[in-house]
Amino acid sequence: MKNIIIFGAPGSGKGTYSDEIVAKYHMGHISTGDVLRGEIKNETELGKIAKGYIDNGQLIPDELMIDILAKTYDALPAGQGVIFDGFPRTIPQAEALKKMLAARGHEMGMMIELIVDEEVLMARLLNRAKEQGRADDNEETIKKRFAVYHNQTAPLSEWFAKEGIRNTFTWAGSKEQMVADICACIDAANA
Repeated sequence: MKNIIIFGAPGSGKGTYSDEIVAKYHMGHISTGDVLRGEIKNETELGKIAKGYIDNGQLIPDELMIDILAKTYDALPAGQGVIFDGFPRTIPQAEALKKMLAARGHEMGMMIELIVDEEVLMARLLNRAKEQGRADDNEETIKKRFAVYHNQTAPLSEWFAKEGIRNTFTWAGSKEQMVADICACIDAANA
């Protein structure tokens, strides 16, 4: 099974679709958001540093993220493929991930890009804030996160295209259709 990078703006459904893919294909799952929230909840030194960045709508420094990802990746069973959820978010991070995987004799595999209108994203994130009590999901911080995404993360889409691994899916109102389309793409890539 190829590794998968799931990519999209905040609120695009990266976690939701990752869960669907993990359940169907029994892959490993590295959610940087979950890893970081765990560090913050446990009040580790990394968690305290990460919280400062997250509370301001900023990205975590690359060196910290690569170290966390390498440790997490190495702890997963080999050969089942891993879905990277929420990483990479910049071209230097993508290059560092490619290098980290190559050092282990592995490849990035494929990238799944989720395209969703920004109005839908804002509504989803504000709803998530109510349902999950996520302090980082308020309108001001969400707008900052969108700005960071457009300035720093969105250009990565072209980088993945140049690598020949980008697969784009546009939200059309049906989660079930998105899951079916994504799974068909994964099946074709692993055939």
